[in-house]
Amino acid sequence: VQQISRMLMKLFQRARLEKPGQVDPRAAEFTLSLLIAMFDRSGTGYVKTRSAAAALISLSGDTLLTKYRALFQFYAVPDGKETLITCSALRSLLTDLNQIPAIVGEGCTLSCVEIAVHDCFRGVLNAGIVEEKFLSWLRSEPAVLLWLPTCYRLSATQMVSHHARCR
Repeated sequence: VQQISRMLMKLFQRARLEKPGQVDPRAAEFTLSLLIAMFDRSGTGYVKTRSAAAALISLSGDTLLTKYRALFQFYAVPDGKETLITCSALRSLLTDLNQIPAIVGEGCTLSCVEIAVHDCFRGVLNAGIVEEKFLSWLRSEPAVLLWLPTCYRLSATQMVSHHARCR
């Protein structure tokens, strides 16, 4: 938790420099509290860095494709000439990401995660899948992650301005 706290302090300090007046001075503290609530419910003082990174990537303002590629890179493993995401890595990723809606009482069960993993690996004979297969599966908007593109669309429309007058 201390390591993640230091990382968040640096991250938000840099963000405050890039966007003066737009970043709450307590952003690092609030974000750390959220990560602890999601990933350290028993109060051990330990949060997996990869889990925290997955949450931060998911909640970032990047495009969906950028988020999906970053998540692949965090959970994939090198396998010879290519990088693959295995069933167990995908299960870990989905379990981590499921903590985000779970914090507001909207998470799914472990069986949802298993169904999603099985769906992603349907017809796959190898130990893992390449990035393009992973991205293709995510673009199909699996139910376990439906909240992610929905949140992205909502945040993207916040900046839309229509110059029309109502009567």
